[in-house]
Amino acid sequence: MIRKPLRPLASILKARDAGENPDVIERENIRQRHEEMRDKARSRAEGRLFIMAILFLGGFITVGARMGIVTYSEAVEPRTNYSANRIVAQRADIVDRQGRLLATNLETSSLYAQPPHMIDKERVVKELVEIFPDLDEERLIKDFTGKRKFVWIRKKLSPEQKQAVHDIGDPGLQFGDREMRLYPNGKLAAHVLGGASFGKEDVHAAEVIGVAGVEKQFDDALRDPSNGGKALTLSLDLTVQAAAERVLYGGMKLLNAKGASSVLMDVHTGEIISIVSLPDFDPNDRPRPPTQGHAADSPLFNRAIQGLYELGSTFKIFTAAQAMELGLANPETLIKTAGPLRWGKFKIRDFRNYGSQLTLTKIIVKSSNIGTARMAQVIGAKRQQGFLRDLGFFEPTPVEVVEARGAQPMLPKNWSELSTMTISYGHGISASPLHLAAGYAAIANGGKRVLPTLLKRDTPQDGPRVMSEASAAQARRMLRLVVTEGTASFGDVPGYAVGGKTGTADKPKENGGGYYEDKVIATFASMFPAHDPKYVLIVALDEPVETSGPEPRRTAGWTAVPVAAEMIARVAPLLGLRPDVEPGALPDITLTSN
Repeated sequence: MIRKPLRPLASILKARDAGENPDVIERENIRQRHEEMRDKARSRAEGRLFIMAILFLGGFITVGARMGIVTYSEAVEPRTNYSANRIVAQRADIVDRQGRLLATNLETSSLYAQPPHMIDKERVVKELVEIFPDLDEERLIKDFTGKRKFVWIRKKLSPEQKQAVHDIGDPGLQFGDREMRLYPNGKLAAHVLGGASFGKEDVHAAEVIGVAGVEKQFDDALRDPSNGGKALTLSLDLTVQAAAERVLYGGMKLLNAKGASSVLMDVHTGEIISIVSLPDFDPNDRPRPPTQGHAADSPLFNRAIQGLYELGSTFKIFTAAQAMELGLANPETLIKTAGPLRWGKFKIRDFRNYGSQLTLTKIIVKSSNIGTARMAQVIGAKRQQGFLRDLGFFEPTPVEVVEARGAQPMLPKNWSELSTMTISYGHGISASPLHLAAGYAAIANGGKRVLPTLLKRDTPQDGPRVMSEASAAQARRMLRLVVTEGTASFGDVPGYAVGGKTGTADKPKENGGGYYEDKVIATFASMFPAHDPKYVLIVALDEPVETSGPEPRRTAGWTAVPVAAEMIARVAPLLGLRPDVEPGALPDITLTSN
């Protein structure tokens, strides 16, 4: 930078020649230099102030805009992100038809150890074993004193357990925040819900995935963030389910049964209001699948859906309904029942001698195998197959649990005339209680097939017609007579007209070598109210024995029927059905005169 000299020689010489004072020139130059410096400093300061004003204005605008956004947004609990790879484990709730909670998420903690940071490892192991008695003390000492730098101890803790571990006070014990699946009702509807477990996980979060039941069937939907956490609404009614489980458990214990199942279904919508399988389990602590023995012996086995049984005489009403639908018989048609009925080297017998002939109605009321088999001979194998296929007995039920996919009914490889005869009264074909419920629903609703569902529906199903309304109505009247006059007399419930059919089938041996002589599957398939059915109820008991009399009794009339009657008496008021009290006889009135 070139600066102007304060005493330029040329100006000084010129001023001396003119007789002027040269110092004036220096003072003037100094004044001009100071003015220039002052102008530059003022310009620099004004520029800085302008920049600062812009920055402050931008800051105020940003803060104001953020405050406005926060003011008009919903309040959300802040969550700490432990890492960029945190696993999102949020899962939607599951509720019953009334919106009551069946499954939800609960914030909990995991427990892990970092042995290099531990101070007194042996003391820590002893105190951990006191808190968690199922831990292996020797294994923990080996893990803590070895080369491992990380050891899982517990993947979920209760608040009490977390506090107890915290009181140990060792820096090598660490907690991680995560979510777990909680079933607040314990064992209630355990086989429907199935259960959940952890998928991908780290110390601070875990992915909750379904492992069975509706939890696995709807796993993607329950984990889908685009659903906005919308709850999955099931068709179950929590109070009805609780009542059904209590009654069935009491009946199973009272009748010394190995297991039991029940299905309560709306005959118009196909909604399953209650479904029970015993023994059951707590999905909060789901047991491991069995590695040996039979799957049916595990509490995880869903007898109502997975259990395939010969359901005995409950099938007879299908044979009668088809015979009436084809015009081969009417309720008063006489059919030969003299026996035994021979087919080759095989003989078909009745439980009792019912005489030489019975009407079609009496065959159902008295449960004649011979009369039913003769009807099946007239119907024929092909027509019988088509009718049972239309009712859904040739394929697994489409109910929304993963276990249903493997419940393929067991059909004879060679559907001979003998198979046609035995299948007519429920032997030679194995199906689940849920299959039976769907079949009886078609009779109850006037002849239309309905598909069982565990999802809430607001409208009836308009399924294909499998029989006429007239045939269905005649079949319902027969089922009512079974309760009032036949083998299900213990099934009559005061105030609620019940119709149904008993079935007692010998239990096949596990190795496939014939049947047990003293073990049965006792089933009662019912509908109520019988004059205008709203619901079907299936109750099945595995190896029941009624021992109140001098001899043990195993038939469904003595076992499954009383349990079903008690269940109907309990759940019918919960379903909003008012009892229909029949008026008694009026007392005689005697007229007198004064």
